[in-house]
Amino acid sequence: MSTQSDGSKGDEKDEEASQLLPTRTPSDGGSDDEEAAFESREKISIVHTDALDVTDDGATVLPFSWKKLWLFTGPGFLMSVGFLDPGNLEGDLQSGAIAGYSLLWLLAWATVMGLLIQMLSARAGVATGRHLAELCREEYPKWARLVLWFMAELALIGADIQEVIGSAIAIQILSNGVLPVWAGVLITASDSFLLLFLENYGVRKLEAVFAVLIGTMALSFAWMFGDAKPSGKELLMGILIPRLSSKTIRQAVGVVGCVIMPHNVFLHSALVQSRKIDPQKKGHVQEALNYYLIESSFALLVSFMINLFVTTVFAKGFYGTKQANNIGLVNAGQYLQEKYGGGLLPILYIWGIGLLAAGQSSTITGTYAGQFIMGGFLNLKLKKWLRSLITRSFAIIPTIVVAVVFNTSESSLDVLNEWLNVLQSVQIPFALIPLLTLVSKEQVMGVFKIGPILERAAWTVALLVIVINGYLLLDFFFSEVRGLFFGSFVCLGTAAYLAFIIYLIAREGALSSRWVKLMHIKQQELTPQSAFPLNKF
Repeated sequence: MSTQSDGSKGDEKDEEASQLLPTRTPSDGGSDDEEAAFESREKISIVHTDALDVTDDGATVLPFSWKKLWLFTGPGFLMSVGFLDPGNLEGDLQSGAIAGYSLLWLLAWATVMGLLIQMLSARAGVATGRHLAELCREEYPKWARLVLWFMAELALIGADIQEVIGSAIAIQILSNGVLPVWAGVLITASDSFLLLFLENYGVRKLEAVFAVLIGTMALSFAWMFGDAKPSGKELLMGILIPRLSSKTIRQAVGVVGCVIMPHNVFLHSALVQSRKIDPQKKGHVQEALNYYLIESSFALLVSFMINLFVTTVFAKGFYGTKQANNIGLVNAGQYLQEKYGGGLLPILYIWGIGLLAAGQSSTITGTYAGQFIMGGFLNLKLKKWLRSLITRSFAIIPTIVVAVVFNTSESSLDVLNEWLNVLQSVQIPFALIPLLTLVSKEQVMGVFKIGPILERAAWTVALLVIVINGYLLLDFFFSEVRGLFFGSFVCLGTAAYLAFIIYLIAREGALSSRWVKLMHIKQQELTPQSAFPLNKF
């Protein structure tokens, strides 16, 4: 008799759980025949146990397994490449050369903020079985999602130009200047197609390639770190003691602004779907989120160490020198060579190898993200090679034009990089606001919608990043915008830009009503709202 009672109770709980989990219906914009981020045969199978089912007290049993952690390892490392692209490396070297060790604490906290945002992206992908671009297509009216798609594509093109040119500079270094930048651009474009071809042999093969590229970066920049021998005491003080001066504001803004890449937010929600997870099973979803948190944390720890190596090498060699304000991605290798000289392997080539690995890995993830962004927003049903060709052409054609036009001097490429950083900053709200809106909605996330504490933290981080990047934009425009016509054009564009951001925030009370609720009904946070405690975090 007791067995029958327990069984009926379990059935009731399973039914209640299924009602609180997100579902896909044609009215929501989804359909069963819609093209998925990964086909079923491409996904890695995860063996689950019955212990993951909902228990009588509403909790889930999630026994840790090193084997399962290994199976879930991969998406976080592909995501971490967004923290290691050539644009980030340029921000690192300029931060070290101009601010010394003083902004290492900010680099650490910016990485933590990036982890929070990326885990919300992963949460959306695992809990709904759809990636962020698909969710945006279902959530917003046609005109709004087309604007979001256009902004995402602009962000991707801007990031890809930086990444491809970074690879081209590395190829120029490693070829002793024989190959010009435009030739390196063409080589990088073809390389990304070749490496993406590995996806046909399984997701694990592609993830292994990224492991090699990230390992190459780590080894190269650790070697540079060992050659430079930075001060351990100053390094530790830089991480533990927050310091900021008026002379390093711009570098501080750059450190935070480089961490959250708009296309990376879209990418992570798709990458986590490379594992077979049934979004209708609460325990399986929670297990996946737990393992992805561990994996992503370790991946971003590695990325933090690589960024730290680059920052401290340039802090040791160039902080307080006359060259500090003149160092950029183009001439960094030459400055390193003049400062530290040769050795068993000249530091110029060590830098070139690390930069090449950063550029190659980030261009591949950029192409990957482009497939998901275009396919998700526009619901295109194209073969993967065709989607790759289209999305790659979107970025590579402007990159070749830019490489030819701006390859006249080092200063012109540095100016280009500043404009591209501004472009990235402009796009950040159009990834963060939809993400935070969606993961806060029970209609989308079911029981896995974020709770009040995490919601407050996420919106605080998002607003902080948006304000910081807004400062960067104002500073840049005040120093660069000249002429009545151009100034009027910028003002009109800024007005339209702010109006769309206000629309995204105000739509369904995305922020205001939530913030009021969070501030005035804090006592209700401590009151269980359902049998599932996951809703609170």
